[in-house]
Amino acid sequence: MNKKSLSERDICTKFIAPAFVAAGWDIQRQVREEVSFTKGRVIVRGKLHSRGKSRRADFILYHQPNLPLAVIEAKDNTHAVGDGMQQALDYAEALDVPFVFSSNGDGFLFHDRTGQAALTETELTLEQFPSPAELWQRYCAWKGFDAEDSQRVEAPYFDDGTGRMPRYYQMNAINRTVEAVARGQNRVLLVMATGTGKTYTAFQIIWRLWKSRQKKRILFLADRNILVDQTKNNDFKPFGAAMTKIAKRQIDTSYEIYLSLYQAVSGAEEEKNIYKQFSPDFFDLVVIDECHRGSAAEDSAWREILAYFSSATHIGLTATPKETKAVSSIHYFGEPVYSYSLKQGIADGFLAPYKVVRIDFDKDLQGWRPPAGMLDKNGQPIEDRIYNLKDMDRNLVLEARTQLVAEKITAFMKATDPFQKTIVFCDDIDHAERMRQALVNQNPQRVKENRKYVMRITGDEQEGKAELDNFINPEERYPVIATTSKLMTTGVDAQTCKLVVLDQHIKSMTEFKQIIGRGTRINEDYGKFWFTIMDFKKATELFADPAFDGEPVQVYEPKGEEPPEPPDDVPEQPEGGGPVDGDDTTPPSDVLEDPPGNGGGRIKYVVGNVPVFVMAERVQYYGPNGKLITESLRDYTRSCVSKQFGSLDAFLRRWSSAEQKKVIIEELASQGVLWEALAEEVEAKQGKPLDAFDLICHVAFDQPPLSRKERADQVKKRNYFAKYQGAARQVLEALLEKYADTGLEPIEDIKILQLDPFSRIGAPMELVQAFGGKAAYAKAVAELETQLYA
Repeated sequence: MNKKSLSERDICTKFIAPAFVAAGWDIQRQVREEVSFTKGRVIVRGKLHSRGKSRRADFILYHQPNLPLAVIEAKDNTHAVGDGMQQALDYAEALDVPFVFSSNGDGFLFHDRTGQAALTETELTLEQFPSPAELWQRYCAWKGFDAEDSQRVEAPYFDDGTGRMPRYYQMNAINRTVEAVARGQNRVLLVMATGTGKTYTAFQIIWRLWKSRQKKRILFLADRNILVDQTKNNDFKPFGAAMTKIAKRQIDTSYEIYLSLYQAVSGAEEEKNIYKQFSPDFFDLVVIDECHRGSAAEDSAWREILAYFSSATHIGLTATPKETKAVSSIHYFGEPVYSYSLKQGIADGFLAPYKVVRIDFDKDLQGWRPPAGMLDKNGQPIEDRIYNLKDMDRNLVLEARTQLVAEKITAFMKATDPFQKTIVFCDDIDHAERMRQALVNQNPQRVKENRKYVMRITGDEQEGKAELDNFINPEERYPVIATTSKLMTTGVDAQTCKLVVLDQHIKSMTEFKQIIGRGTRINEDYGKFWFTIMDFKKATELFADPAFDGEPVQVYEPKGEEPPEPPDDVPEQPEGGGPVDGDDTTPPSDVLEDPPGNGGGRIKYVVGNVPVFVMAERVQYYGPNGKLITESLRDYTRSCVSKQFGSLDAFLRRWSSAEQKKVIIEELASQGVLWEALAEEVEAKQGKPLDAFDLICHVAFDQPPLSRKERADQVKKRNYFAKYQGAARQVLEALLEKYADTGLEPIEDIKILQLDPFSRIGAPMELVQAFGGKAAYAKAVAELETQLYA
């Protein structure tokens, strides 16, 4: 057998797998082969999308299903034994595994990431592959586990029998948390971007600690009723009869898993502090959802609950740890044991990318000064000063501005999808109500079809709040547009939200992240892969702040050293001071939303006769580096292409030699070329539809472009089809027409033969046979492409 002629898969099957099986690894229980652990970044292509390449490990070895120990990267035998090491190390870093192997079938290069080995990298023969016991012993020594610790971390996941496993980053978060608890760490912080499954991760952590009896009684705290109910009915459902929700004055101590609202167990008056009916040592574990919120402040009533159960282990979950001079998540919980950011989530394809439509109005930028003695609509004399963006909808209401925002939202939805779920974030309840009215008037036909097309969903209004479940339910069409202020900033799992509108002053990075998180979930079943942000108040300038997607940095100043500065955050707690879940407990005043009409105690002038105009409108796109692209699309595209191809000749050579041109198109998309936006901009100036080839030649290399129709007409003039007869000729003519209509990629997919007009010519198999078989058909299509780009 000539090993050099074997494929990479053959090397895996004939040499690598037998080596670790001989070392004692159970191939059914401890080995996963060809593991795609990411989904591949979503690449938006007009109204369509594609995905970049997923990251795939050849082998992952496990101590048991919840504890990955090693990655093996295979190469065929034409490579050296260590040629796969750098790729394997990249995977190992993501997967949080300490042991890394590269192999070409002759032996292994072994890299020990623990730092405990005499040599970091050593070459091993096929017979020297380490046993499961050896690697587990090394792992425990690296983590500092004794026999009891190692037994604790071996506690299994919940298995629902469907084969569902946590995603790789969820597994990392679960394992790091369980290991921290096993080592006796009593405060643990997990930072995971919105939409990445924090609650499911929390469930698996609790399940493992509960089933192993490390933690026997657990309290899960949240500050919104919807968060508690969603958790109880969905991710936590397997706890069954062992679980209860605290909602009554008299508590029952016979359960093991307790879910509760902060507001349901605490209050300003001593008799409202229901949590004191439990003994201080009743709970072994307290899990705090959205821990950046009420419990983050040392002097809050909610922090008192954590102080009361101080003997328990406290695990904090958040997408946005809060770090100001007055409030610190890190000061309380310590540095995060694991972080998974929005940027990582988008790069891995688990979260949706976005584009930003930024719209600026003249009165926001230039300001407006009232004439002397002017009264507003309510007869109030308007203070004589210049009002600008910071005043809009807080101190000054320009009715024409509200109308213009509603017009721009409606125009965007009509041009894209009138039924895309949309959240409009406003400054207060009064603003949300005015925006609801403006949107109703902009969409009379839609509202006539269903009055719930536009709804205000705020904490003060029961009918709106009652529609929240319908809004977030993908199967419910209505409501389509929700105007809100604070109620929907967090904890709202709006999986199909495709448009997030910012007409709110946002100073808090924490709140900004939470709001952006409303759109980041992907729902493949309902075609939600990306979303749009419309910004009317410059809120998206926060994207440029390094803190947006960076690691949290502690800036907290403990009291007693210097007087802490008051936070400039807009209050981000839930709205409404009414009863919570049938309980008459009122939340602290800092959780209330501005009541309707009074702007939260501010003087608010309402002016109805001042015109407002759009001064600037621009679109920014999410780039592959996680930053918004702010340079011109032409410059950005030229830069992307030049990194890939040094010259026009290099591009032409690659294009001509590619068996399928869509490979180059997808490659450039993964490098950052925004085909949809580029085509939209260039075609608007050229007045004709261009394909990818002409877009690149024109934008990157200044060549005059031809439209798809012009290219198709040139092929017809050359009488290229003369050598084909019958059905074969009809198919090629139809492919040429398809190219002129829809572009290159559809004609490269053989499935096109199932569609009209091909289905009228004959069945797909008959059409392929008209060319003499599949290979001959592929050759004919390749020749057609050569003619198109001759």
